Amino acid sequence: MNKRPLSFYFLAAFFGLFVLFLYGPMIAIFMLSLQGPDGTLTFPMRGFSFYWLGQVFQEQRVGSFVEAFQRSLILGIGVLLLSLIVSVMAGLAFRARFRGATFLFYLTISSLIVPSVLVSLGIGIAFQVLGLETNWFSSGLGAHLTWTVPFAFLIVLGVFNRFNPSYEEAARDLGANDTKTFWEVVFPLIAPSLIGVGLLSFTLSYDEFTRTSLVSGQDNTLPLEVFGMTTNVTSPALYALGTLTTLFSFTMIVIAFIGFQMFSKRQQQ
Repeated sequence: MNKRPLSFYFLAAFFGLFVLFLYGPMIAIFMLSLQGPDGTLTFPMRGFSFYWLGQVFQEQRVGSFVEAFQRSLILGIGVLLLSLIVSVMAGLAFRARFRGATFLFYLTISSLIVPSVLVSLGIGIAFQVLGLETNWFSSGLGAHLTWTVPFAFLIVLGVFNRFNPSYEEAARDLGANDTKTFWEVVFPLIAPSLIGVGLLSFTLSYDEFTRTSLVSGQDNTLPLEVFGMTTNVTSPALYALGTLTTLFSFTMIVIAFIGFQMFSKRQQQ
């Protein structure tokens, strides 16, 4: 039997340390969130219970996790829908060459280069000049779209670059107009990719902190609420929130995966 070279064991150990570095903090948070009522923020654990998971849904010393989660969820769904609509419309437009296409392309992705705090500051100043009040569902929505739309746009461009236009030509030859061709031919074919784009947009919005920091108004989203409570909530309730939000994220991934499989099977039929 051939012996594995020493480099194999070195790379395996390095990968193991990388995985531990990546998931170790998450595992520690999971464990500390399952302590008893007398639990603290550090090891060793004091008992085992789901007490702190229940405390997440109770009013904290300052603010509420539940209300902040609701805001982030609503904002994330709004960002998801708008990112999909804008990116698909832009992707359809960029399938044809037109004057100024290059300028619009770089203008769209330029917000990925500008520091996030400057984007947030600029939106806040713009709202102030216009005499509008900053809020999580108005200026906050705009701030998140400057982050999610460029990513969605780039992905949709790649999807349409691989799309075979002969399907649309066949539909038009059979008498279908542009609207019917899109909804009955194009959309079902790109739907699995759009599920991934939507999930990415929701995730980027749900976790966004910097671009929301200066434009959220009086009500915080969940990342801002967690940051604000780090100096006030000195209990494993913070860890329990991390556990629940991680489970929520995994649930969203499972739902997206199921939707992807369903659309993929429809394409194969």
